[in-house]
Amino acid sequence: MIIFPAIDLVGGQAVRLYKGNYDQMTVYDADPLNTARAFEAAGAVWVHMVDLEGARDGGTPNLETVRRVVENTALSVEIGGGIRSMEVVDRYLSVGVKRVILGTAAIADEAFARAAIEKYGPAVALGADVKDGQVAIRGWLELSGLSLAAFCEKYQAMGVRTLICTDISRDGAMMGANRALYADLQAKYDMDIVASGGVSSMDDVRALAALGLYGAIIGKAYYTGAIDLKQAIEEATR
Repeated sequence: MIIFPAIDLVGGQAVRLYKGNYDQMTVYDADPLNTARAFEAAGAVWVHMVDLEGARDGGTPNLETVRRVVENTALSVEIGGGIRSMEVVDRYLSVGVKRVILGTAAIADEAFARAAIEKYGPAVALGADVKDGQVAIRGWLELSGLSLAAFCEKYQAMGVRTLICTDISRDGAMMGANRALYADLQAKYDMDIVASGGVSSMDDVRALAALGLYGAIIGKAYYTGAIDLKQAIEEATR
C-alpha cells in the first residue's frame, strides 16, 4: 500500500482544516516545500496536495507552490481542489503533476470529466468526499444528492483507475479511519482505492494495508506526531 502524505494549501501555506471547516484552520508550514522535502526524506514517493482555495473558489491559486514541489523534489505529485476545466487539468499536468483529482467537476460537469478521462486516462483520478452517504462538492460545502455507490459505478464504467474516498466526518478529527467503508469499496469496485480522512494511528495503517488498498492518505496525524511517516511507509509496504 502506498502512503500519500498530504499537504493542504491556502495562501501558499501548508494548513489543515477541521472537518472541512475553513474557519477552523491551522497553519503548519509557511513554506510547503519544506514539508515535502521532509516527506521525501522519510521515504515517501508520492505527495497528495489539495488546493483548498481552488476547491472553494475554482482556479489554481496555489499553482506556483505546487510547481516548486514538483521541481525541487523527486516526489510524484497528485493534486485536487478546483479542477473544473480542461485548462486547469492542462496547467497542472504541464508543470509536471502526475495525477489530477476531479471532485466537484465529476458531479457538476460530467461532459468535462469524461473528456479529461478520455484525454489523460490514468492521470485523472476521482475524489469522492462523502458525508451521510452522499458525495459532497464545492470544498465540502454542499451535498450533491448523488450516492457514493452511484458515483463509483458511473465512473468505473468510464474507465477511471483511481478513487480517493474521504470520509468528511473523520477528516482531521483523529477518530480513526472508516475501515468498513474502505473494505466495502475494495470488495465492490475494480478501481485502485485510496483511503482518506481519519487515518490517525499505526493500527489504521496496518488495517488498511491488510484490506489490500492501493493507498492511504495521512494528514493531521503526521503533523501532530501521532504517526511517524517513515514507520508508516515501512509498515504499509511489508
